Amino acid sequence: MADPDSFDAVLFDCDGVLVDSESITNGVLRTMLQELGWQISADDCFRLFVGRALKDETAIITAHTGFVVTEEWLLDFRLRRNAALEASLEPIPGAVAAVHEIDKLTGGMIACASGADLGKVRLQLHKVGLDEVFAGKMFSGMDQPRSKPAPDVYLAAAASLGIDPARAAVVEDTVPGVTAGVAAGATVFGFCPPDSPAHHPPKVLLDAGASHVFTAMADLPALVGAPDDAVRR
Repeated sequence: MADPDSFDAVLFDCDGVLVDSESITNGVLRTMLQELGWQISADDCFRLFVGRALKDETAIITAHTGFVVTEEWLLDFRLRRNAALEASLEPIPGAVAAVHEIDKLTGGMIACASGADLGKVRLQLHKVGLDEVFAGKMFSGMDQPRSKPAPDVYLAAAASLGIDPARAAVVEDTVPGVTAGVAAGATVFGFCPPDSPAHHPPKVLLDAGASHVFTAMADLPALVGAPDDAVRR
């Protein structure tokens, strides 16, 4: 960025930030959990699983169903999830334009750092036309020693861009994601569109450590273009 006091890079989460995928993915998961006998509500499914790697949450599935989650079951979930995403995934309103503006603003210093598997990240970004702008800059927490809420994926993205993570802006929409960004030392912007059942309310993200919350992607370029010490105040 031109302003030496601005952020050196912007690191985006994917699900719920760039793509409106949470209700799709969670719907597939809920159906499969109900097939195992767990009559979980949509709200509980969101609360327990959104923002976390499913492979790290298998114990709670076993506790409620008695089913020991296998690689085959996880593969079936990914296949059914991907088919649903291919059929109906849409970008978060304003996200595509915001990413392109921030890409120009930062001179290409952007990355996508998701807790999801890399195959899902690539599928989704391709579906909404953001795969080229993030080419070579997509990172999965599942490829790191620990996924979110650990900071590993954000540390990996910052290292790939050659920046200090403390000089990065992170854009997140879940408590595990905000926690990961804060643990990495970044300044976290919490995205919480109004009246969205798939997003946390502002106070939840602020309590998790977000420095700022915003409700529309169109506002993001101006926010991350501000000096980071101004945002932290």
